Amino acid sequence: MAMQTSIISIQSQVVHGHVGNSAAVLPIQARGLNVAAVPTTLLSNHPGYETMRGRVLEPELVGDLLRGVEERGLVETSRYIVSGYLGSRANGEVVAAFVERARQINPDITYICDPVMGDSNLGVFVADQVIECLLDHLIPLADLLTPNQFELGLMTQGQPEAWPELKTAAAKIQAIRSARLVVTGCHLTDTPDGSLENIVFEDDAPMRLTSPRLPIVPVGTGDLFTGLLTANLAQGRNLVGAARNAAAVVLNILGRTIAAGEHEMQLGSVIDALVENIE
Repeated sequence: MAMQTSIISIQSQVVHGHVGNSAAVLPIQARGLNVAAVPTTLLSNHPGYETMRGRVLEPELVGDLLRGVEERGLVETSRYIVSGYLGSRANGEVVAAFVERARQINPDITYICDPVMGDSNLGVFVADQVIECLLDHLIPLADLLTPNQFELGLMTQGQPEAWPELKTAAAKIQAIRSARLVVTGCHLTDTPDGSLENIVFEDDAPMRLTSPRLPIVPVGTGDLFTGLLTANLAQGRNLVGAARNAAAVVLNILGRTIAAGEHEMQLGSVIDALVENIE
């Protein structure tokens, strides 16, 4: 019998480099899981280069692909829907409608929203209308959110820099839907020197997970982290364990990227990285 699809991943797709589904799909598959990858963009590369070809996909096309996902019965077999970079407000509205339909078909499905809006290095890199769509439609639907520290600030109209501020910002978001959060790439006033934190907010006991801060910041690490996190959850890990392992694999891949002298993540080594962080 063919292996069932476990994860529906709705994100950007690029030809060169690793962002969106081009970062998340291979690690999920390397975990032995099937993933239905639905693109919101088809681009030659991420916009950090001097040129970029391709385009954000039309909402009619994204919606049509998602209807095809439903027609193949993938919603019934999947445990998770993940959304990342949307490209347009219209695409976000299509994704929100799909999540709502999917819950009617499969009430047990979990929606993980990576609210891709920006980061501390690049600032905001999506249109205001995309942020509005995330705040109005997708974030309230989410069972689990994976913003970075900068995005959590955008979501709560502030920029938390200290631990009490971050806890307050996370509580505001959790009040919307009682969603769980993993806030990634945090550097707070009390974060140890040379470190970053991924902070898990679940129930009433936040967990701060510290990792070494490497001298490289390639685009797509958040997409890779969320993909690994989702795969770990699908394989039965709890949220803290899933986040800890995902961070370890990302760190391993970044170390390999530095050793290769490259600036794009070297995902060709993902299987070795997964084996080395199998616990």
